[in-house]
Amino acid sequence: MAFARWLRTNSEHYLMVSAQARVARKHEGANRPRTAHGPREWFWRGLFAPIYRLLPWALRRRIMAMMPGSHRRSWPPPPRPTRPAV
Repeated sequence: MAFARWLRTNSEHYLMVSAQARVARKHEGANRPRTAHGPREWFWRGLFAPIYRLLPWALRRRIMAMMPGSHRRSWPPPPRPTRPAV
């Protein structure tokens, strides 16, 4: 479970940083996130985030379903009414 949590935390963080950089590029004068430093940040920001954005949603969902974590929990079905509301 620790690896899955680490993976999810890092991917969420670097996807957010990537989204912030895209928004900042659209708006002149906006503060941009700092450039990637080191191989770890280069991997997450230069390789992982762009590839993840290109994946179709069905494939992303399948990958997330394979990983353990809270995203695999499904919502319970709504309760069935037993009598009229009025």
